[in-house]
Amino acid sequence: MAMNPNVEKALNDQIRWELYSSYLYLSMSSWYESVGLRGFANWEYVQAQEEKDHAMKIYQYIISRGGRVKLQAIDVPPYEWKSPLDAFRVSLEHEQKVTSLINGLVNLAIKEKDHASTNFLQWFVDEQIEEEGDAGQIVDQLKMIEKDGGSGLLYMLDKELGTRVYTPLTTATPPGSQ
Repeated sequence: MAMNPNVEKALNDQIRWELYSSYLYLSMSSWYESVGLRGFANWEYVQAQEEKDHAMKIYQYIISRGGRVKLQAIDVPPYEWKSPLDAFRVSLEHEQKVTSLINGLVNLAIKEKDHASTNFLQWFVDEQIEEEGDAGQIVDQLKMIEKDGGSGLLYMLDKELGTRVYTPLTTATPPGSQ
């Protein structure tokens, strides 16, 4: 059975958004490096890798359904922020935007009666709960640090964020290896 063309197009659009997310977080990682916050840089670098994995998960899904991946241009992300709090606010707003896009994909799949895609997208719905929660928690922590004026607390948070480790998705299968 051929993939629904409307869902296929929307999933291709989402690949672009996921790759943009990876670019955005890689840009943030570079900025954090430039201001001496290597733990924050590590956290964003891991986030960039995860977003690339999300794009590849969709890529593999389209191919597995007999669809065609059509890569699109990726916008240039910002590369300067006023503070770690400013950057993480941007992260949170971005994740909220991605959540709305995922929800739109689910709604489209339901409308098109594409049950396989509806099922596939549930993983992303769950993932977005985690993504927004993580960014929101760090925003809250940075607000507390800013309120208390605690550079020592920022140092401690930087050390904590530096412990994040990238764990690749295990569900992606390269084309032709099935």
